[in-house]
Amino acid sequence: MSMTWTAKDIPDQTGRVAIVTGANSGIGLETTRELARKGATVVLACRSEARAEEAMEDVRAEISEARVEFLCLDLADLDRVREFSAAVHRRFDRLDLLINNAGVMIPPESRTKQAFELQFGVNHLGHFALTGLLLDLLLATPGARVVNVSSMAHRFGKIDFEDLDFERRRYNPTGAYGQSKLANLLFTHELARRVAAAGGDLTVAAAHPGWTHTNLQKHSSFVQRLNPLFGMRPPAGALPTLRAATDPDVRPDDYYGPNRLFEMRGAPEPAGRSAASRNPGDAKRLWEVSEARTGVCMDFARPASDTAVDR
Repeated sequence: MSMTWTAKDIPDQTGRVAIVTGANSGIGLETTRELARKGATVVLACRSEARAEEAMEDVRAEISEARVEFLCLDLADLDRVREFSAAVHRRFDRLDLLINNAGVMIPPESRTKQAFELQFGVNHLGHFALTGLLLDLLLATPGARVVNVSSMAHRFGKIDFEDLDFERRRYNPTGAYGQSKLANLLFTHELARRVAAAGGDLTVAAAHPGWTHTNLQKHSSFVQRLNPLFGMRPPAGALPTLRAATDPDVRPDDYYGPNRLFEMRGAPEPAGRSAASRNPGDAKRLWEVSEARTGVCMDFARPASDTAVDR
């Protein structure tokens, strides 16, 4: 193992199945590329088949033997999340890696199909539901992992349980983004705790890409202006995710990010996180709210084929 962890350190992934949400661009595409390079079958879970096809052509042009395929996933509509899960169950009998990478960042105020604030709905609730609906496959696959992609923005996030959708407050896109990214880490913390309590063979970890130049930032002219100074390219920004997904030394609830310039850039190493992201009371409450909102209830005591109860 080199002193600095790189994509070359990813172990062989032959025979493994990975799902990457938001895989058609940015760090999702680079995560897909490197897992395919190491032999994994990678499902690009995206809304647009056309953009996914472009991404797969890009990967295949570089890696002729790449095993990549598309399944439609719209995290802003829980009915479509259920359809995606059903398609995965028809197609695969195992799931080694679920990389919850897709996200929206500081868009104009908008809602999901089920009327949740868009960033909380897509970044957290959609991935919560997706993970629950695929949990049977994950628990049935030895050594499986879930990686939730969070952000440095979790540090200024606050979960307002009384007004998660900004119905009472004036909408604040940055605050809503921070809330959703803090939710990613609280979900990681609580899912890891519940897996451990149930004795499951599933590692749940998280990562953040530091300051990486991607189209996620299209709603922020400020960030776009500073990208040439601070922004890493997506191949570097994907490394924390890839390390969390594949490094044999990763432990439950670990969190990886770049190691230099206040975690904005550098090699992937264990990252700092706020005390709020480990608050056990908030983690439990968020879990219960998420179950109620999505109708997906994860019961770890059930047999592997019936893990998520869809209420």
